[in-house]
Amino acid sequence: MRTVLFALLPEVVLLDVAGAAEAFRLASLLVPDSYDLQFVGTSASLRSAVGLQLHKLQRLPAEVPDHSIVVVTGVTSAAFDLESEPFQQLSQWLQVVARNETVTLMCVCSGSLMAAHAGLLRGRECTTHHDLIGKLEKLEPSATVHGNRIFVEDGHIMTSAGVTSGVDLALHLIGQQLGHKIAVAVARDLVVYMRRTTADPQLSAWVMHRNHIHPAVHKVQDAIARNPAAEWTASKLAAVACMSARNLGRLFAEHAECSPLDYVQRLRVAVAREMVMNSDLALERVAERSGFSSAHHLRRVWRRWERASPAEFRSTGR
Repeated sequence: MRTVLFALLPEVVLLDVAGAAEAFRLASLLVPDSYDLQFVGTSASLRSAVGLQLHKLQRLPAEVPDHSIVVVTGVTSAAFDLESEPFQQLSQWLQVVARNETVTLMCVCSGSLMAAHAGLLRGRECTTHHDLIGKLEKLEPSATVHGNRIFVEDGHIMTSAGVTSGVDLALHLIGQQLGHKIAVAVARDLVVYMRRTTADPQLSAWVMHRNHIHPAVHKVQDAIARNPAAEWTASKLAAVACMSARNLGRLFAEHAECSPLDYVQRLRVAVAREMVMNSDLALERVAERSGFSSAHHLRRVWRRWERASPAEFRSTGR
């Protein structure tokens, strides 16, 4: 049985804790005695970011069992003070824990900054919440900080982006330790739309190009999102918006910063990614179901936004 220690600080973001903890709990139901969850801190009680008081926490243990997972959770920006006593205590404890390379350090959101403060990211690849990328780069200039990744794995230290990415990282560890099928079953139980991998950008294709308030553009984007594989043409998309194709193209360029048909292709690639990751369908079938005319067509469009080929994505994602 692996020990999973959640290291908590005052003003902890509860979703950083609860998402990953629930993933490990569900995995333990599917594979009994796989994980033992413990919650530790610099004090027995603390206040979470939403005001909920947490009590009866165990103190930071002097020793951590081999092959444990230590989860360093994030706190609110207002409470982030590396010079405070709790932060200093946790930083010193992490330095000791990390000497044991059988222990996996899993940092969620601003937890990556704690690891950097403890000197654990020196020369490593890492990430954090997109709003904290600059701070992480300043804290550890020698690190290679990835600003567009869900999580990054570098040896026994793993760092992830904001909040829900802790679930993705927990699913990744569960997949490594208990197998892909167990991770998929846990994801399904959590009603997670898909398992994201270390190759995924922080901003999903489903939310990109939607940071605007133009109702006609949103109406067209909604129609595409409902059925990306439909036989969309410029004229059909224009009909959804009740305007000319030329005018729709102008509005998309102004508000969504892409063309209507580029948006279609982005979502089709997103659908294809999910099928490549979560099924064993041949690429020809993936292409057919996601709206491409052939596997060759899918590969050609895929290369516009993805560095790894579909085959490479499937093998590394699992």
